[in-house]
Amino acid sequence: MTNQQLIKSAHIWALTLLLACGLLAMAGKAGVTIQSQNQNQNGNSNSNTANANQNQNQNQNANTNTGGNRNTGATGQQTGLSSRERDFLMDAAMGGLMEVELGRLATQQGASDAVKQFGQRMVDDHSNANTELMTLATSKGITLPTALDEKHQKDVTKLQGLSGAAFDRAYSKMMLSDHRKDVAAFEKQSTRGTDPDLKAFASKTLPTLQEHLQMARALPGNEGSNRGTGGGTRSTNRNMNDNSNSNSNSNANSNRNRNGNSNGNSNNSNRL
Repeated sequence: MTNQQLIKSAHIWALTLLLACGLLAMAGKAGVTIQSQNQNQNGNSNSNTANANQNQNQNQNANTNTGGNRNTGATGQQTGLSSRERDFLMDAAMGGLMEVELGRLATQQGASDAVKQFGQRMVDDHSNANTELMTLATSKGITLPTALDEKHQKDVTKLQGLSGAAFDRAYSKMMLSDHRKDVAAFEKQSTRGTDPDLKAFASKTLPTLQEHLQMARALPGNEGSNRGTGGGTRSTNRNMNDNSNSNSNSNANSNRNRNGNSNGNSNNSNRL
C-alpha cells in the first residue's frame, strides 16, 4: 500500500469517526430534549391536576362554610318559616295587643254591662294568647312587637275620645269587624299552615276566637248581624206577598166596583 493510499484511508476513517461522533452527539441531545419535554409535560400535568384538585377542595370547603353560615343564620330571623307565616305571627301579636288595650278601655268607659263584660273577657283571653304566642315566636327566633304601631294606636285613641252609648256602638262595631278577620286568618293558618307549631297554636286558639265572634254579634248595635241573607230573603218575600195581596185586593175592589156600576146601570135602564 502506498503512502497516498494510507493517507486516504486514514482520512476516510477520521471522517467516519467524526460522523459517528456527530450522530451520537445529536442522538444524545435529542434524547435529552425528549426527556425534558416529557418531564415538563408530566410536571405540567401533575401541576394542573394538583391545582384542579386544590381548587375543587377549596370550592367544596367554601360551599360547606357557606352552608354552615346559612344554618347559623337560621337561628335569627331566618327560621324556616314562610313570609306568610311570619306575617301571621306579627299580625296576631299586634291584634292581640290591641284587643287587650281596647278591652281595658271598655271596662272603664263602656255604658252597658255587656260591653264591660266583653271587654274583661278580651283582656283575659288575649293576654293568655299573647303570652303563648310570645313563647312560640321566641322558639322560632322571632321578636314580636310589645307596643302598638301607629295604625292600631289611632284606633285606640279614637275610642278614648268616646263615652256612653257612642263608645258602646263604636267598640261593638270594631270588635265584630276585627274578630271576623281574626277567625278567617286563624282558620286559614290552622288548615294551610306548614309549620307544625304555628299550625297547632292556630288550631288551639281558633275556638276561643269563634266564641268571641258570637259574643261580639250580641253586643249593642250588632244584634242584627246574626241575620244573614236568609233574613233579607224572608223580608223580601213578605214584601212581595204583601204587594201581591194588595194588588189582589185592589183587583177585587175594582171588579166589585165595575160589577156594582154595571148592575146599577142595568137596573136604571130597566126602570126607565
